Amino acid sequence: MRKAKSAFLGVVILFAIWVMLTDTSQQELIFGGATALLITALFHGKLAVLGDVRLNPKSLIYMVIYLFVFLWELLKSNIDVALRVVNPRLPINPGIVKVKTSLKSPLGRAILANSITLTPGTLTVEMKDEYFYIHWIDVTSDDIEGATKSIVSNFEKYLETIFG
Repeated sequence: MRKAKSAFLGVVILFAIWVMLTDTSQQELIFGGATALLITALFHGKLAVLGDVRLNPKSLIYMVIYLFVFLWELLKSNIDVALRVVNPRLPINPGIVKVKTSLKSPLGRAILANSITLTPGTLTVEMKDEYFYIHWIDVTSDDIEGATKSIVSNFEKYLETIFG
């Protein structure tokens, strides 16, 4: 079942990318579908990580919510970093903090690490087991629980539902 789900998601994702990048004529759609099926068949072993994605109404809703949560965090962190650049009197207290995640899925952890890295002011330096080491532009808490709450918790609560 897990292999079938990962193959299905592989075809859907590849076909969606094809549709976004090409014309939507009938011929293009047929060729895109065939290409998505062929690539998925050739690389089905590499797509096994997609089997971690839950496909139920709640997780699909959380995927949409997560997109907006990520965009909101991205906007806030961009403004914060821009203000620090424009006004050099604003404090900068850089450092590397250790945070803990409860995510078990490798794909969920990778998406969490990328979400942290894509928001300005934070950078995932290393992932070791359930711990991430994050370079943070303004360390406000150096204990694991405080840093986890500040950096990870906004993303993690949605990713837990999506990936388990």
